[in-house]
Amino acid sequence: MAQDNLTGILYGINDIRLEQTAIEEPGPNEVLLQMSCVGICGSDVHYLVNGKIGDFVVREPMIMGHESSGVVAKLGKDVKNFKVGDRVAIEPGVPCRTCRFCKEGRYNLCEDIVFCATPPVHGSLRRFYKHAADFCFKLPDHVTLEEGAMLEPLSVGVHACKRANIGIGMKVLILGAGPIGLVSLLVAKAMGASKIVITDLVQHRLDIAKKLGADETLLIRREGTEAETVKKIHELVGEEPDRTIDASGAQSSIRLAILATKSGGVAVLVGMGAPEVQIPLINALIREVDIRGVFRYANDYADALDLVATGKVDVKPLITHNYKLEDTLAAFETSKSGQGNVIKVMIHCN
Repeated sequence: MAQDNLTGILYGINDIRLEQTAIEEPGPNEVLLQMSCVGICGSDVHYLVNGKIGDFVVREPMIMGHESSGVVAKLGKDVKNFKVGDRVAIEPGVPCRTCRFCKEGRYNLCEDIVFCATPPVHGSLRRFYKHAADFCFKLPDHVTLEEGAMLEPLSVGVHACKRANIGIGMKVLILGAGPIGLVSLLVAKAMGASKIVITDLVQHRLDIAKKLGADETLLIRREGTEAETVKKIHELVGEEPDRTIDASGAQSSIRLAILATKSGGVAVLVGMGAPEVQIPLINALIREVDIRGVFRYANDYADALDLVATGKVDVKPLITHNYKLEDTLAAFETSKSGQGNVIKVMIHCN
């Protein structure tokens, strides 16, 4: 009897189907993984609802999933650093390793990167999936497979905080308390920030941020003016923040990131919104506010794992909903609707 390889495939807008696919043979430097946990990311929902993100368009059926962990089931012939049964977290983007960006260590900018569940590349939402062995990270015994899957969003937070150069005693503003805003909060705290203020449009998310260690929270009201919001932020921080991380991508939020940050400070933009936005650029220029972009992560997975393994960061409270692979459609429905105070939905593949 053929082995079960139930797979979650996106066929088009609001059309995910569960089907059997072939179990692939690992190449010489790959491992075949029996998948354990796959988290649903905002980008997955975006592809489901819109069929595209910017230039990435779903033109043919695509297997979903990129926040994932699994257990090594088979080794490629040249793989030396794993054995069958090892539990691993999977870094989902495998670059070419030879271009200028890869050699400079900024492989997230590699033009030929193969990134799970980014069209036209298939993802990891299936019972069995093969992946480059050097982009798998062995989990210590005390780190769960759920935590392993959470290393993907956590790595975005690690990369954002590194790009912001957050250090001891810094005052940090985080705009947006979704999963990426919340992991950025956890990492900023671990990196020594002395005060963190986080904003959102939804009170429940701010309540979670408070539990995770935010010093102050601010519910953004749509009727307030920009200047009033900046003033409130400065009052909560006690001064102007040294560093701001925008985890929302909305134009209003990007503007706040620039206007609220202290002169000579850094505003890091993680959230992705419209391709063009109106921002107070001259304000940033005359105050020497550095604006830095963030795209995924590079060389951050090991650091994310270290933060979890040493207990400096606890990602478990972010996992609010759990589903079996057979219930993938319901899992995406929950993630899409946001009902039941969703933060992170986790699908269990085996």
